[in-house]
Amino acid sequence: MGAESMLPGRVTEALEEYGRLLDEHGITWGEPEIHYVKFFARRRVLPPRLFDRFWELVFEAVTESHPDEPRDQLAARLAEPDYDRVLRDTLDGELPGHLVAVRIEEESVTLEGAPRTVLLPPDPPATTDRPKDRPRDHPKDRHPDRHPERRHLDQRHADRHGKGGRPRDKPFVVLPGGTRASDNGAAAAPLPADPPTRPEPLPEPLPGPLPEPPSSLPEPPSSRLPGRGEERTSLLIDSRRDEPCLVSVDETQRLLPPRGAWLVEVDEDSMIIVDGERVRLDTLLRPVPSATLRLVAGVPCRWSVVAGDGSGWFPPDVPHRYDYHGRPYFHGDDLRLQVPCMQLTVTAARGMEHDEARTRLVPRPGGEHLVELTPARLYDAAARGWYGGDLHVHLNWAGDLVAVPADAAAAQHGEDLHVLNLLAGNVSGRRVYDREALEHWTDRDLPWSDATHVARMGVEYRNDLLGHIYAFAPRAAPGRYHTGFDGDADWPPNADGLRELRGLGALVGYSHPFRTPIADGDPPKGIVSPVPRNCAARELVADAALGLVDSLDVLTHASIPATASVYRRLLGAGNRLAVTAGTDAMISFTRSDTQSNPARLGPRLRARRGRADRQVVRRGRTRGPHVRHHRPLAGAVGQRPRPRPRAARRAGAAHQRHRHRHRPRGDRRAHPHCGGRVGGRRAAARRGRRQRPSRIQRRALGQGRGPAHRDGRAARGRAHVRVWPSSCATRTRAPSPPPATP
Repeated sequence: MGAESMLPGRVTEALEEYGRLLDEHGITWGEPEIHYVKFFARRRVLPPRLFDRFWELVFEAVTESHPDEPRDQLAARLAEPDYDRVLRDTLDGELPGHLVAVRIEEESVTLEGAPRTVLLPPDPPATTDRPKDRPRDHPKDRHPDRHPERRHLDQRHADRHGKGGRPRDKPFVVLPGGTRASDNGAAAAPLPADPPTRPEPLPEPLPGPLPEPPSSLPEPPSSRLPGRGEERTSLLIDSRRDEPCLVSVDETQRLLPPRGAWLVEVDEDSMIIVDGERVRLDTLLRPVPSATLRLVAGVPCRWSVVAGDGSGWFPPDVPHRYDYHGRPYFHGDDLRLQVPCMQLTVTAARGMEHDEARTRLVPRPGGEHLVELTPARLYDAAARGWYGGDLHVHLNWAGDLVAVPADAAAAQHGEDLHVLNLLAGNVSGRRVYDREALEHWTDRDLPWSDATHVARMGVEYRNDLLGHIYAFAPRAAPGRYHTGFDGDADWPPNADGLRELRGLGALVGYSHPFRTPIADGDPPKGIVSPVPRNCAARELVADAALGLVDSLDVLTHASIPATASVYRRLLGAGNRLAVTAGTDAMISFTRSDTQSNPARLGPRLRARRGRADRQVVRRGRTRGPHVRHHRPLAGAVGQRPRPRPRAARRAGAAHQRHRHRHRPRGDRRAHPHCGGRVGGRRAAARRGRRQRPSRIQRRALGQGRGPAHRDGRAARGRAHVRVWPSSCATRTRAPSPPPATP
């Protein structure tokens, strides 16, 4: 399915508006610059290991400006310092590989940074006479001068990407089953290993422009969306002078204060002038001969092409994305891209159920190299009734590019993610991004969904003081999306938003609940950090006690040990909450640690899928992680303590007090390892026969003994998470292979 067929009129208009905001305001899109919005641009260049150091320096700068204010009030002023200067001091002379610096000394101006590899265009093939029996469009006869009417299409990318490339106004999309988008936006079949020549010659090309795509498909955005298929350079201008310094970058001029700093985005041909002296960026460029790679896997995958100098390479018009570790990646199958003729490492991956496939090669200049890599499947969770999902993903949420639905389709199929929840939500103002998409596709699967992949539009209900809430598959758009932003009061509480979303049939839960460390012995106030508005789920306990919360994102980009500790306490108090996962990946960010990660599941958690997904989760029957405690609190996930059958109480109350056990409630779905018929035990209890909990049930309650702990038969085919309250650490164990069939 082409990207054009995914863009109705209102969605197209919204994307074009986002493009204008990006062009005018940059990465913030004009959102009110509270502390985490102001951090967007610095987050692109700062290594994650230095984040804590950055915020420490921000606190120090605020403390120096307001020495008499208490720490909790200082936290409300985190957006006041000069973040560019704080960034310079945090790096302390260190330069990440993708950052360039201009050092303004007292007597000189120097340029620092790693060399940038640029590709030399491949040599055109030698012209030969075409035999009469050879088709006109035979690959051997293709030359820029053969079809002058098509030359302008290739020239659009010749300077940056070399010969060939998809037109910029055709957003890249990967289709289910390994197909790709054809030139007119429709689906094209997978390319065979050796493309056959056409049996009949093509007619003579008509003069004038190429024909337009069929009008039955909705029109794509009329203006090209910025940030697609290009990567700008982050430049840090660092003044070490004790007097002001005048600096201009292209058409922007700024008077740097003494010892000032300025972070700006530039291109290779940007004009940088410091006190009348031009600083040339082309001195960092290193021309290298180019070649063409063709990447084939047979199914959509996540590809990574890294050169020996650490640079990443991408197909034309594909966003240049980098994950938390700085690894470049893109999604698709049967792709062509220009690469440098140096040692390359090509990696293909496909979600958590597949291994990585990797190869190394050194391409020859001007040649085309076929790389066939297919990630090996580690296990097939769907064949056993388990499905992976990410319930917290944003399409557009400010950022350095405008994301289109085709990007989400490519990510979901490339990661083989069964369930994807794209959330409409605000940032720091009142604008709700992707609201038009939510209203258009409400209560419907998104266009790229198929028999094994389901994508829906959802809602993130946001309040930075009380917590953020995700909503999956509402039947209609809500009347309220947020509180407490842009001068609004923190009212009504999140409970009202939860009631409205649940009334619309949505599955709701708290996202990224806690970021600060929380130990078992910490008091309740331990969940409140000095920053009063840090998105912590402060209202979680009250809303869970009111029965308004269905699940909790324990597996998230925030602190998993802290969230697991709070979840264990909620479970022990009798709250039936399912464990869910949400990465909070933002497709409109290309290089921003966890925000630019691919939308996928971290630990191997699989949720149950069926006609009554919402009811299954709300009853605590998600077949999710196995939570084990040193002492029995509430058994498996989402279960309340239950007494033994009525027949076991005939021995008297005293006997019952000494021999009381917690019995899991529900049928065989109550625990991922329960293979017995729990319903049969219930029936036996009603007939008056005393039944002891099975060995598997006792193990779920932390009372297990015997060979079930040794032979691993109970855990066959299931990956699970164990939470140990002594260390508040989460550990994952991969599933054991299925037994051999006799």
